[in-house]
Amino acid sequence: MKYNEVAGLSATELNKKTKELRGQLFTARMKNALGQMANPMEIRDLRRNIARLKTAAHAQASPKSKVKVSAKAKAKG
Repeated sequence: MKYNEVAGLSATELNKKTKELRGQLFTARMKNALGQMANPMEIRDLRRNIARLKTAAHAQASPKSKVKVSAKAKAKG
């Protein structure tokens, strides 16, 4: 998930997606603690995706703060 994909979502969609990812993060942490997780790097990806969603929600809530996508990020995606 990239920030550009998330920036176009509405506030309700952002909240819904954040709650969904938090649930996935919880289950991933439990599986990791029990040794059932095949790829523990998924936890990092989930955390980062939640941060992207929260950043987009904050950018929509306060129109003064504009989140800028860096040139490096634009080059990747």
